[in-house]
Amino acid sequence: MSASVQSIPVNELSDRVDALRRELGSDDCLDTSTLTRALYSTDASVYRVVPTVVATPADTDQLRHVVQAALAVGLPITGRGAGTSCAGNAVGNGIVVDMRRHLNKILSIDPDARTATVQPGVVQDVLQQAVRPFGLRFGPDPSTSSRCTIGGMIGNNACGPRALGYGRSADNTISLDVITGAGQELRVGPGESNDFPRLNEIVESNLGMIRTECGRFTRQVSGYSMEHLLPENGRDVARFLSGTEGTLAIMTQATVRLVADAPHKIMVALGYPTMVDAGADTPKILEFKPTAVEGMDSRLADLVATRLGPSAVPPLPRGEGWAFVEMVGDDPAELADKAQRLTRESDCLEGWVIDDPAQAQRLWGIRSDAAGLAGVALKNPAYAGWEDSAVPPAQLGSYLADFEKLLEEHNLHGLPYGHFGDGCLHCRIDFPFDQPGGTDRYHDFMIAAGKLVASHGGSMSGEHGDGRARSELLPLMYSGDMIKLFGQVKNLFDPKNLLNPGVIVDPRPTDVDVRVAETINAPLRLSDPLFTRHVHQCTGVGKCLANSTKAGGVMCPSYQATGNERDSTRGRSHVLQEMINGRLITGGWRAPEVAEALDFCLACKGCRRECPTGIDMAAYKSRVLYEKFKHHLRPMSHYAMGHLPTWGRLVTKLHVGALGNLFTQTPGLRHVVRAMAGVDQRRPMPKFRKGASARKDAAREIARREPQGKPVAIWADSFSDAFEGNQLLGLVATLISAGYAPRMIEQDACCGLTWITTGQLDGAKAHLRKALDVLYPIAKAGTPIVGMEPSCMAVWRSDAGELLEGDERVAEVAHATHTLAELLGKTEGWNPPDLSGHTIVAQPHCHQSSVLGWAADQKLLERTGAKVVTLGGCCGLAGNFGVEKGHYEVSIKVAEHDLLPAIDAAGPDAILLADGFSCRKQINDLRQRQALTLGELIAAHL
Repeated sequence: MSASVQSIPVNELSDRVDALRRELGSDDCLDTSTLTRALYSTDASVYRVVPTVVATPADTDQLRHVVQAALAVGLPITGRGAGTSCAGNAVGNGIVVDMRRHLNKILSIDPDARTATVQPGVVQDVLQQAVRPFGLRFGPDPSTSSRCTIGGMIGNNACGPRALGYGRSADNTISLDVITGAGQELRVGPGESNDFPRLNEIVESNLGMIRTECGRFTRQVSGYSMEHLLPENGRDVARFLSGTEGTLAIMTQATVRLVADAPHKIMVALGYPTMVDAGADTPKILEFKPTAVEGMDSRLADLVATRLGPSAVPPLPRGEGWAFVEMVGDDPAELADKAQRLTRESDCLEGWVIDDPAQAQRLWGIRSDAAGLAGVALKNPAYAGWEDSAVPPAQLGSYLADFEKLLEEHNLHGLPYGHFGDGCLHCRIDFPFDQPGGTDRYHDFMIAAGKLVASHGGSMSGEHGDGRARSELLPLMYSGDMIKLFGQVKNLFDPKNLLNPGVIVDPRPTDVDVRVAETINAPLRLSDPLFTRHVHQCTGVGKCLANSTKAGGVMCPSYQATGNERDSTRGRSHVLQEMINGRLITGGWRAPEVAEALDFCLACKGCRRECPTGIDMAAYKSRVLYEKFKHHLRPMSHYAMGHLPTWGRLVTKLHVGALGNLFTQTPGLRHVVRAMAGVDQRRPMPKFRKGASARKDAAREIARREPQGKPVAIWADSFSDAFEGNQLLGLVATLISAGYAPRMIEQDACCGLTWITTGQLDGAKAHLRKALDVLYPIAKAGTPIVGMEPSCMAVWRSDAGELLEGDERVAEVAHATHTLAELLGKTEGWNPPDLSGHTIVAQPHCHQSSVLGWAADQKLLERTGAKVVTLGGCCGLAGNFGVEKGHYEVSIKVAEHDLLPAIDAAGPDAILLADGFSCRKQINDLRQRQALTLGELIAAHL
């Protein structure tokens, strides 16, 4: 039956979708567009299965109707939460049902009973925040907790680091409302169920086998966890269904157990010669009753330090592998003593007690990003597949040693990490999908690894589920009779095999539907294998779906505004992958699906820093626009705003700012100008300076003051130079007060940013080379260069090196270029003015947060004594984005996410700080308030 369901011809699936529409009487939650099908064709695994239709039910009733109708017409059903499955559990060829988009409500919280009832799409962190005021928490917390859903967690029996102390998802599931593949709508929980008399018979007939083969250790997640159906375990159908990966029933609601959140926590970092040594010491660590024991390889820390700077990784004990241990308790003194004893009694090289919560959080953050980081830490791209095997903790050391030998035998490389306290090992491996026979080597390794973990008494999966990656391997750890028993249970719950077919029972082969191999080996019309590789750095872990702005993050502002998968970094990456594949999206660079997916990308570069795999969607968008319009006319906005620095220089050199303003500010005329330039009619246009350029005025001010001191060159960006106001004067005054003798760089030296963001890369390169001709001699002479516009300075530390690869001048200029805060932070004897009693609301420019870093500014502002409120997120204007026709609403929504609420909450007396021209413009447009640059702020209080 499975084979027939999985091989239904495409035209027949389409006919069944038509029948589904007729059954529903509506298609308001159904989407068969090529773009949406591309977005949902993969998850965080290596697999690609294109759905025929995607459903986003608005409420539980609509979910029920969709599922029942799909069952009635014989359409295969795959439930999907956040799509963070590493095993291919969340892709299918029939209907994919997105639970996260709308079914995300917490229905009730009972603090006394310590329970919560939720819809399946509730994000784990959202539930944690809701129950925290009661001193409670939901126990398991996967590394994807900022975006994964409770429904997905229950479906996979997800765990995470603290499942060691609080249990797996199954252990924390009280009851489930489900629809079985037979169409039954039930509420299931513990106790013998009259709804499943045949299930009771199956269990009673196989008690010995179930007791022997199931539930042997906590992380035995593979297969069906039938131990929960044993009489001594309460015949708990809800716990049994947890981990069945949507193959037996679709969940519509869950009631979960909450646990007390301990008042005190402490972290211990233990360093070992190798990860094998860390694994071998795990049983001793477990004697101290920790809530989490995580293993991390030194290569992960090295990668973070390389990408984000050495300061991104806190100091760690001596070693090449570490165990991070968390212990909790009611008595802080007792907890501290326990932690110290662990450092003495473990077999580590060196052990530290981490009592600084911020440092501990940074270390946990590196570990939580490991799945993405591990994919790019090796010489070649590394992939999921053999992702989360688990063994009894006593076997972990020997299993790790044997696993490393296995990798060597297969000439593969991997970076291990994981939940050592539970014996669960994660690893991303450099499977050679881009080589002939790559999928065969993948399959051979998976079989060998399955045999290895089984020989250690382990499980193919310890928390992610079997999915398409490991279902074929189940006979390696279960007897033939147990595999048949799984089939009987599947047939009982899902007689037509319509629920996630190909998973667990009658599985698809492990090496079928491998997305990466299909794409890399496709006959590309795109002659750029490097672009293909970059796009496939996205592993689908979905960090871009998380709301990270409260922690100072930026990624991904468009997704936070719209909630659409297509507007996430992951969604865009998947669309670009399909563009390269050329089977579903057939239009290449000019495909309308590609244009739609990239349209709301603000080019903020938040993903460049925050995406664990280092996706730089701003750069990819530039490349796509370049290729798309290489031999075609561009939109008017590209000529108007893409060439804005040229128009600005022309206006200031001819002293025709007043004339320019006549056209851009006068009612009637401005309507025509905006229409011709592709500017939204609701967006006020900035006013040109009426006289000479701002740098001319600044140069005259320097000449008047005749400063003495250390030389520094001021590089004026095109925006500050040409538009109304002169923030350069504040910068000049601040530098002179700090003991510098500034001079203006009077030659034109545009970084080409507007050409980059509009994909006019040939023009961008030309401007960059001209700018290097001006700036390189200054940098070579050892004179620091200070700029004011963060996005322009960021070009030298990011895009310039990529566009002018091989031009050694770029690195010299990048090294010499500083923000004002960076320079002042290195200036001996300089102290900022006292701003005690003031509140500063600071909006870092996205490119500063993502490329330059904000740490120097934060430190300087804190030294002033002011209350500093530093915002995460993007202002929403983002250069030309918020100006262009069609982007106004999203631009406003982005501003409403963080910027505008913070300004309103701070009140009229707060100082607004924004070095970015776009940020200041957005603040003025939407709140009619003037934000200051850092130079202006300091100069005003000298």
